[in-house]
Amino acid sequence: MGSESGSRFPGFFIFIMFSWLLFSSSSSQALEFYVGGKDGWVTKPSEDYNHWAQRLRFQVNDTLHFKYQKGSDSVLVVKKEDYDSCNTKNPLQKMDDGDSSFTFNSSGPFYFISGKSERCQKGQKLIVVVMAVRDKPPHQSPPTPAPVVTPPSVAPSPAAKAPTPSPSSSSGSGLRPGGSEVGLAFGVSIGMSLIFGSIGWLV
Repeated sequence: MGSESGSRFPGFFIFIMFSWLLFSSSSSQALEFYVGGKDGWVTKPSEDYNHWAQRLRFQVNDTLHFKYQKGSDSVLVVKKEDYDSCNTKNPLQKMDDGDSSFTFNSSGPFYFISGKSERCQKGQKLIVVVMAVRDKPPHQSPPTPAPVVTPPSVAPSPAAKAPTPSPSSSSGSGLRPGGSEVGLAFGVSIGMSLIFGSIGWLV
């Protein structure tokens, strides 16, 4: 039984590492979105552009693709007030090649309208809210032993002359004798119990 558990541990460790690498790589992967789907950038899409955007999650480095007939339309990146009024006079950026791509370089709201004011007034406009940078997962398992290793800032008691722990002391001061060695041993014992608990779960 012991040898079987020992042989399963490397496989379990490899599985955990592989899962973590897969999660971290997928979480930082940029995505591409085709505005309007098969309809493209048109006056009357089958789904309202803002309804479409609200169903999705956009992150920094994701890309929007706008498909439309070159020469008959364009895409303007504008400020909120120009979005609200369909003002095409002072865009932050203009795209008019018929197959335009826009990559988000920061989080926050982005406003897109048709280059033709009358089309914008009919609803050919889009707001995309880009979320904050995603590759900051809360994987802070290495620092967790730190509070255990750190000795409490209490003056040493003259009664504690030997590092033998007292089974009757339940106030937490039993961590002080032996200093960092006791803390390290405690941390190792916790780590080992977690490992063998995981192995027992697998078996």
